[in-house]
Amino acid sequence: MVIYLWPGSLRKLITSAVLCAEQSWSAPRMISNFGKKNSLGSSVNYKWWVLFAVSVGLFTSVFDHGSVNVALPSIADHFRTDLPTTQWIVIGYGLTIAALLLPMGRLSDILGRKIIYVLGFIVFTTGGFLAAISLNIELLIGAKILQGIGAAMTQGTSMAMVIYAFGDKDRGKALGLTMSVVGIGAVVGPAIGGFLVDYLGWGSVLYTTAGLGVVSLIVGVVVLDTERSGGGDGANDHFDWLGATFSAATLISLLLGMTLGPRYGWDSLSVITAFAIFFASTGFFIWWELYVESPMLDLRLFGTGLFATGVLASWLSFLGTQPVRFLIPFYLQFVLGFSPSAIGWIIVPSAFCMVIAGPISGRLSDKYGWRIFNVGGMLVAAIGLLILVNLGVKESLMVVLVGMVVQTLGSGTFWPSNNSSVMSVVSPASYGVVSSFMNLVRNSGNVVGIAISTAIVTETMGSLGHPPTLSAINESSGLSILNAFTMGLKTTFWVCVGFTLVGAVASLVVTTKKN
Repeated sequence: MVIYLWPGSLRKLITSAVLCAEQSWSAPRMISNFGKKNSLGSSVNYKWWVLFAVSVGLFTSVFDHGSVNVALPSIADHFRTDLPTTQWIVIGYGLTIAALLLPMGRLSDILGRKIIYVLGFIVFTTGGFLAAISLNIELLIGAKILQGIGAAMTQGTSMAMVIYAFGDKDRGKALGLTMSVVGIGAVVGPAIGGFLVDYLGWGSVLYTTAGLGVVSLIVGVVVLDTERSGGGDGANDHFDWLGATFSAATLISLLLGMTLGPRYGWDSLSVITAFAIFFASTGFFIWWELYVESPMLDLRLFGTGLFATGVLASWLSFLGTQPVRFLIPFYLQFVLGFSPSAIGWIIVPSAFCMVIAGPISGRLSDKYGWRIFNVGGMLVAAIGLLILVNLGVKESLMVVLVGMVVQTLGSGTFWPSNNSSVMSVVSPASYGVVSSFMNLVRNSGNVVGIAISTAIVTETMGSLGHPPTLSAINESSGLSILNAFTMGLKTTFWVCVGFTLVGAVASLVVTTKKN
């Protein structure tokens, strides 16, 4: 049985809600009606206005993630709770995004991308303000879950609107420029978040994020044109509710299993149950998506070699890079003895490499094709990981800097070009759901990468007679346990080299040069 969405009434309801929000935010002259083109929508430079609006929203999302992570210890201290409980602020937020990305992407294709994007920032901003005034940790976690709903709505539409506005000719350029915004947000978020926590308290971080949400909302309402944002053309209006349920169950169970495994043990009942649900829901999702007339995600796209290998290479790239971002701060602080504030500055050069490499790679891939940048980027990232394999308990800071810079240059070269190649085989009507799917590939790759790297490092430490947990690494750790940690780190980076090389081979074999 096919489960339908009644698009006419739902579209009217959502459009009315957004129009009411528009009227409450600004003067009528500033606001475009969803049923008509706004003045920017008819501009020849509209694509750049779209990039600007989406960049503001992307920066807000990345800033929120980085700044809230910095504030977690202060939040735990304020509410007198432990850090594992406080971490559910981040876990709940991430799980909500993962569960709703695909459905929101699909809804944006059906109802219109501007509508979902603007509603998303209304929800995001509301959740941000509620989080800032929360009276206990439970309310704060709930507010961040609400904010995660809004984040899923914006993340599932932003890249689709940019690609739709720029067209096939400049798709790589657009993706590269959006990546540079992500890089800037990754640098600025933790830095400003740390400053705010130190001088104004943790609540100021949440108020700042909510304020940025207001700015993103206003810019989106004023700049984006409904018609030129794509989606909502009335074609194929069936919404796959059952597919949305299966996809949410699949992603939540996978991410929960990978998150709880290192904490409670891979043989614990909660982890085994999570993976059992994951395998069952994955099977049902695949069966249903191949059966239903209007699927949530058209799995037949995987029959196209360019799409399948692009997705695989993207996932492998995140498996290979996330362990570096996760483990290097431990190494810098507890092995080399740098302070947390100094670590933030040490990471800045590699983050700015992404800001530089993304736009260049994206622009050149539009002109010269994808293969050289997909394969070359993965190989350069592998070289950076090989440099990091040589780390020891007495290595110089320069080894860390060079390794991270080279690895990030490679990754920054690969991502926009690879995403462009994946989107090249997708029809504009499906940009929203496939863009959301690529976000899921990134999120799942990051979570699985952290779980694998944690397992390797802790198993190495345990095999050498030390407590098999990262919490055993601290300022008072002796040379023996630091040696064990470093050995696990080197083994992890060897595994990451393998991931990136497999991704490079996949890109080399299947990716064809664009005419």
